[in-house]
Amino acid sequence: MSNINMKIAVIGAKGLPPKQGGIEHYCAEVYPRIVAQGHTVDLFARSSYTEGSWFGSSDYQGVQVISLPSFPKKGVDAFISSALGAIAASGKKYDIVHFHALGPALFSSITSTFRSSKIVVTCQGLDWQRAKWGNFSSKVILAGEKAAVKFADEIIVVSQALQSYFSETYKRDTVYIPNAPAGYPDSDSSFAYGKALGLTQKRYLLFLGRLVPEKCPDLLIEAFLRLKATGWKLVLAGGVSDTETYTAQMLQKVAGSKQVVFAGELRGKRLAEIVRGAGLFVLPSNLEGLPLAMLEAMREGIPVLASDILPHQQLLEQERGVLFQNGDVDDCVNALKWALNHPNELANMAANAQRHVQRHYTWEKITAQNIEVYQNLLGTDSANKTVEQTSEFRVEVRG
Repeated sequence: MSNINMKIAVIGAKGLPPKQGGIEHYCAEVYPRIVAQGHTVDLFARSSYTEGSWFGSSDYQGVQVISLPSFPKKGVDAFISSALGAIAASGKKYDIVHFHALGPALFSSITSTFRSSKIVVTCQGLDWQRAKWGNFSSKVILAGEKAAVKFADEIIVVSQALQSYFSETYKRDTVYIPNAPAGYPDSDSSFAYGKALGLTQKRYLLFLGRLVPEKCPDLLIEAFLRLKATGWKLVLAGGVSDTETYTAQMLQKVAGSKQVVFAGELRGKRLAEIVRGAGLFVLPSNLEGLPLAMLEAMREGIPVLASDILPHQQLLEQERGVLFQNGDVDDCVNALKWALNHPNELANMAANAQRHVQRHYTWEKITAQNIEVYQNLLGTDSANKTVEQTSEFRVEVRG
């Protein structure tokens, strides 16, 4: 246990328990572990997500989740709840105010006027580049990035590529703390749900993620249809995120094919079953921070093929997976063909990847690193706490 009780405010997550979204799953893993070490965490959430009353509070494994007024409208919801969260946090004596994502970080300027609190911003990705945001929203998020650089006492990034970006763009040092895979529950060994979808174990490709343009599921569909892999299917599992038109276009494209399955958003045992049954996990994104879905597949020992953007290179280099040229359908087809024709090499890569994730991407280590950032900012003499001293407190976030 550290020798001070830190009071921490968290802004930018939609809420807890997590439903959909990497930030929510991240918070569900890290903050209960921090509470278990004797600290206090208030997470300011959106009432539209928690379905709680305005300014009402609920407990999530020791984390106090405070529901703020919000409105279920694209962009407006995040903007209002983040602003209110910053104002509410400024009115209390927190040691740390931690903003997650660049959009909410716009309001770090509000909190910065109260210098008793140290400001931390975690960047999970360059959100202003995401296709779902219009021109105005992208400019607001980019302004949040600049505010983080100006007002944050520390910026945490989840990939080495993001660390390079802040260094080259702003000459700003950051702390690299990666994501880790969420814990899956036990799944049905009989593969009943997979069979109900018409699937055969180890004979389908899996795309897992939101159906949004920057994750390029349309490119994967095009490559799979060209591949004509006998006995194989493609499963796309993920929710729609303000991209109904984009998703409808994909559905129309595969309307005549029984080889492409849209499974929708999966959670809990069904998610675990479909991931564990996959023959190959494929992520063709052109924009990622450090993808949790890929880390989960690697942890489960599923072979991975992905576009060669820098975060994917970081995870799959040194014979841990197969890369293809970002945005290139032909190269994706060739990479898929190689992967399906070389099962032994693929199995060796999956084993390498599994060991790598087990060694370097654990929530205990990530929790310890976050606490170390906080303690360094506060100047406590317990900032050198080692990973081994971190509580083995574990949480279940799926299911």
